[in-house]
Amino acid sequence: MSGEKNSNQMWGGRFASGPDAVMEAINASIDYDRVLYREDIEGSLAHAEMLAAQNIISKDDHEAIAEGLKAIEKEIENGTFAFSRRLEDIHMNIEARLAALIGPAAGRLHTGRSRNDQVALDFRLWVKRELMRIDGALKTLIEAFLARADDHAETYLPGFTHLQTAQPVTFGHHCMAYVEMFGRDRSRVTDCIARLDESPLGAAALAGTSLPIDRHMTAEKLGFREPTRNSLDTVSDRDFALEFLSLAAICGVHLSRLAEEIVIWSTPQFGFIRLSDAFSTGSSIMPQKKNPDAAELIRAKTGRLNGALITLLTVMKGLPLAYSKDMQEDKEAVFDAAETLDLMIAAMTGMVSDMEVRVDRMAAAAGAGFATATDLADWLVREVNLPFRQAHHITGRAVALAEERNVDLADLPLADLQAIDPAITEDVYHVLTVESCAKARTSYGGTAPDNVRQQIASWRERLGDET
Repeated sequence: MSGEKNSNQMWGGRFASGPDAVMEAINASIDYDRVLYREDIEGSLAHAEMLAAQNIISKDDHEAIAEGLKAIEKEIENGTFAFSRRLEDIHMNIEARLAALIGPAAGRLHTGRSRNDQVALDFRLWVKRELMRIDGALKTLIEAFLARADDHAETYLPGFTHLQTAQPVTFGHHCMAYVEMFGRDRSRVTDCIARLDESPLGAAALAGTSLPIDRHMTAEKLGFREPTRNSLDTVSDRDFALEFLSLAAICGVHLSRLAEEIVIWSTPQFGFIRLSDAFSTGSSIMPQKKNPDAAELIRAKTGRLNGALITLLTVMKGLPLAYSKDMQEDKEAVFDAAETLDLMIAAMTGMVSDMEVRVDRMAAAAGAGFATATDLADWLVREVNLPFRQAHHITGRAVALAEERNVDLADLPLADLQAIDPAITEDVYHVLTVESCAKARTSYGGTAPDNVRQQIASWRERLGDET
């Protein structure tokens, strides 16, 4: 590019001859931080406007800078901009091109700022916008679950602990569990945005500037709530990136847990769901197989999110104030995590929306494994006034008898139940069905279908209030 031959003059002194190939390779970040070009240009436009408003640069220089930056943005978007590794990063690439386009006026743009606050600004803007995109994607995923829950508020399946049959629940209730998880993920996104919503621009290298800049003006112009309050912290802070990676990792764990259930449920042994061909693949050798590859890859990609978080935690753990070049290693992890999480949420939303729920298989499994045993114990507590531990013991004997005869609890004759405890009456059979078991769980947050419908309505009202 036209400014490349003069790039090292920006450094001057002992660096005038330029770095060798090894130094260039380890020092340059343009191969990945070029994605920040919009944020870099936006920040420079706001900074130039403020400098002119404060009479730090002339109106003519401001106009030339603004026109040049907009021209550069078009070049990048059109694919005609020549990025150079010798210029290290997106900031110097744009600055060099601006100098080539408008001449000496370009040198006034960097007045009152440093690359330290410039990169902090660009990165914050990018992370903030990515968080907003993730929030929208999570909302869409939640809406997909609400639709499923509404359709299946009275579809019964076994609830598990230790992956062993525990008690019957409704599939709608199971879906709403993930609504709660992804709802918490959205709240973490909101919290992260609130904390990062401060503008670093004007903190300069580490100590601020003696020039009469207006940081509140640039903060407002760039859509931040306010400017940061300590210049040392400003240029050395990457908490916003750590929080982003943390919430991404937690969200990834939620997606991975769901992916694991999809993998299990889609096996012939469970058969609770069928995935569409859009999110499955066939076997190269076994024609009967339909592999849940999308779910498996979501499960695996969680490792990338966890790895990104550990990477940046390790980078930041020993850095003295203020800026160190180590912090250049912050972006690749965040960029990769953001792209990975976007893909994971999109794939999961697709699977949840179009998977076939096999109500018959769920219902058949719901009563297996003596899932209504707890209801027998509760009935003894409620109707016979037994202490729960005694009721638990009696129920255990009933389960052992049913297991010995290879029948369900509801198939045991009343005489056999009364032989265990004479106080048992025929009314007990009303609580030994899967449907009655689930419908009886009316405590707040329980699986009863009416509860599920109330929670669906509450969540839809909450989402509706956002618009």
